[in-house]
Amino acid sequence: MIAIDCRYIREKPSGIGPYVQSLVDHLPRLAPDLHFLFIKHPKAPARLSYAPNVHEVVFPYEATGPVTMWAMPQLIDLTGVRLFHATFNIMPAWLNVPTVTTVHDVMWMQHAPWCRVPGAWGYVETFYYQHGIRRALAKSARIAAISDATKREIGNIDPAAEQRTRVTHYGVSDEWRPPRDAAERSFAEDMRKKWVPGARRYVLTVGQFAGYKNHLAVVRAFAAAFGDDPSVHLALVQRLGKGSRMIPLIHEKGLDGRVHFLKDVPFNELRALFWGAICLCHPSLAEGFGNPPSEALGAGCPVVTSNRSSMPEVSGGAGILVDPEDDDAIAAALRLVALDDALANKMRADGLEKVKQFRWDKTAEKTLAIYREVL
Repeated sequence: MIAIDCRYIREKPSGIGPYVQSLVDHLPRLAPDLHFLFIKHPKAPARLSYAPNVHEVVFPYEATGPVTMWAMPQLIDLTGVRLFHATFNIMPAWLNVPTVTTVHDVMWMQHAPWCRVPGAWGYVETFYYQHGIRRALAKSARIAAISDATKREIGNIDPAAEQRTRVTHYGVSDEWRPPRDAAERSFAEDMRKKWVPGARRYVLTVGQFAGYKNHLAVVRAFAAAFGDDPSVHLALVQRLGKGSRMIPLIHEKGLDGRVHFLKDVPFNELRALFWGAICLCHPSLAEGFGNPPSEALGAGCPVVTSNRSSMPEVSGGAGILVDPEDDDAIAAALRLVALDDALANKMRADGLEKVKQFRWDKTAEKTLAIYREVL
């Protein structure tokens, strides 16, 4: 039996959730000879899978809490488990079976200030995540990295761990697609009016407000590109809030009323915002994979993103890659997409081809190959 920690499947959206869902959706069908134990959160759906080779158990503790790190094997019955899959960076202690750990990124090891909250609690977070990742790199039988870039970063920290690392790229759901007809294009217009009032056109940025997402640079570059065009606005979909430094910067750049902070946007409306945007602006400093750029490609939205970390891997050949620390370069790319319709249309077409490389069923197939290698 293979135990998979599925507690990121719950009522709140997250980047890791779709990854775990892909394993739930595909692995039982791909491996009918294996039996799976899905460990789920109390707020998950009543059943994750109705496959006959699946058993499910609720573990009533938070996925990234201390119980997971130091007491999980003592509180859950793992009798008969031959392999444990830790799906979110940290490896629990005291596991007495081979473990596969999915490492989504190693930013806590290399750039902790980008990740942690201000104050003393941020240092507690840093210790916690670094401890769990170090254990994963040292003790996992195999490591699943979500990009070649993540695998390289693992090698920079622990060359021996890189030898045990296999790449299992994230996928992109078929739901991320261009509009199909005039009704959906009209819906995109309605969403522009709803979420970005007063804008004739807009640039879209999606992601939590964290240092590595580089959203302050987005605001500065937007001001440089469109500061003299009040018809163009900036829509920031930020899951964890807008941060205290954003508002003063918006005032300083004279962008009052033109920067919109969007929260709790339903999926169909968010997808429509991708449909209607000039482009996605994602000049992140680092990403394990980068969901917004890949989802934008799937939705037929041009992408301006970074020339470092995993972004060239995900968007290269389709998006415009820029130095994320060069505001002028970001601004120039935004203007180029906004003013050159032929280029924007080519980027949409190239993006739809590029995204075919990233399929969730392939993620599950590669993960299953790791399981069989370990077993």
